[in-house]
Amino acid sequence: MSKSDITGAVEGVSKPPLRREVLVVLPGLMLAILLAMLDNTIVGTALPTIVGDFGGYNHMSWVVTAYILAATITTPLYGKLGDLYGRKRLFMFAIGVFLIGSAASGAAQSMEQLIAFRALQGLGAGGLMVGVMAILGDLVPPRERGRYQGFMAAVMMVATIGGPLAGGFLTDHVNWRWAFYINLPLGLIALLIIAFTLHLPKHKNKSRIDYFGIILLSIVSAGVVLVTTWGGTQYDWDSWQILTLGGVSVAALVAFLIVESFVSEPVLPLRLFRNRNFSLINVIGFLQGFAMFGAMTFLPMYQQIVQKLTPTESGLFFIPMMLGAMTFSLAAGQIVTRTGRYKIFPILGGAVMIGGMSLLTTLTVDTQEWRLALYMVLFGIGLGLLMQITMLVAQNSAPQNDIGVASSTSTFLRNIGGSVGVAMFGAVFSNRLTDYLTNHKDQLPAKMAAAFTSSDAGSSSGNGLDPSKVSKIPEPFHGIITSGVTDAITTVFIWTIPFAAVAFLLAWFIKEVPLRSTANLKKEDAAPPAEGSDEPVGAVAK
Repeated sequence: MSKSDITGAVEGVSKPPLRREVLVVLPGLMLAILLAMLDNTIVGTALPTIVGDFGGYNHMSWVVTAYILAATITTPLYGKLGDLYGRKRLFMFAIGVFLIGSAASGAAQSMEQLIAFRALQGLGAGGLMVGVMAILGDLVPPRERGRYQGFMAAVMMVATIGGPLAGGFLTDHVNWRWAFYINLPLGLIALLIIAFTLHLPKHKNKSRIDYFGIILLSIVSAGVVLVTTWGGTQYDWDSWQILTLGGVSVAALVAFLIVESFVSEPVLPLRLFRNRNFSLINVIGFLQGFAMFGAMTFLPMYQQIVQKLTPTESGLFFIPMMLGAMTFSLAAGQIVTRTGRYKIFPILGGAVMIGGMSLLTTLTVDTQEWRLALYMVLFGIGLGLLMQITMLVAQNSAPQNDIGVASSTSTFLRNIGGSVGVAMFGAVFSNRLTDYLTNHKDQLPAKMAAAFTSSDAGSSSGNGLDPSKVSKIPEPFHGIITSGVTDAITTVFIWTIPFAAVAFLLAWFIKEVPLRSTANLKKEDAAPPAEGSDEPVGAVAK
């Protein structure tokens, strides 16, 4: 099989690669996804030990924030540059930057160095997720893509659940630095696989880069991440710092929309949102980020404080949720590939997620562990039905020459949804817990009540809940605290239901446009969609 058979000619419509040829590249792509997702979660369990070595507790959150901020800012940029200049070298560059940042983070000698190197790591991470999805978009037509994106969704869930377990094991039995060094062998293997097995058409594009749009979108991204990270913790929501950040972000967003309407090669083409399916599925992805990150944030708190599980045991209890998501994600991918039908999955996923969230609102201090695991399985099944379909529909709704932008937009909005969701639900949790404990403060010692109901920025209710300390509180005070935590967490899940319901309703309006059976269309064949059109852009007859 020649290289042209695998990747297709630059001119005209390509011949889809044989499944064998895609499977050769697939391990490298899956390792890249694993790296990107693992570093979102593996560091959390190592942070207390890192702070013990370096000090700098006040800056601890920046070890995570610096990574997320850099990755969020660069995600749209990688998508657009890949569309303009080709993906292979850019993807390998992103892996290289990520590995350099990983090595430097592992060798850091101070908290300041670690934060800086985590930001460097994030600059590379921004290109990993979008690079994988866009490369799949180049290699595999949408009709066949569900099968492979199902594998990617499964890897994402493994990394999300396995990250805290791996971080805890490495910190306890080796050294916290190996939470970063573990990326090096995995990344090098991914680089070698990509270098020798991935063959894509070379791009020659003389279009001018939309620098102004990139700067404005970076300001918007940074503002959203910082507001949602600092709001209610580092600073009060009505502080001048948060209000200024919010105002600057809104102004930058307005300017960005104006700029993107006039430049010849926008970093985020607004014309894509004229396609109903593209707009709907990205709103659904945004709301999915709300729900997913909310659950991942507050369920461990319930397990550790109320059910008295250790962090490792809490991580293990996420395995049923992961298995449910993996199984149904893979099954959905196979069904889409065989039948070409996909609209049913966002609808079913939304309905099952609502069911899982509704059950989670019934949690009490006496809920058995097996019952919670069952609720989490149901929630995971809903996620599995949704995760890969959102990317598939977004890519099928965009021209082939905009496949990178379509992928990065979907990833970007889901991440922003997660940031906003965690901040919003964190405020709901904190306020509800404060109200509950304030109403019961006459039943608590004065110092204990003050510790959990302080409204000072940086010491909100949630921040005072150290499971190891709560477990030492004697009865009946311990029961009051755990009842308050349970009440606050179930309130969070009550708030997630309306957002999941909106996603469910929007899924009914997706038009089941036939999935393209070809990839790598010429740019001139991939005309922008007419306003309101739902046709797969640049589609060719089967």
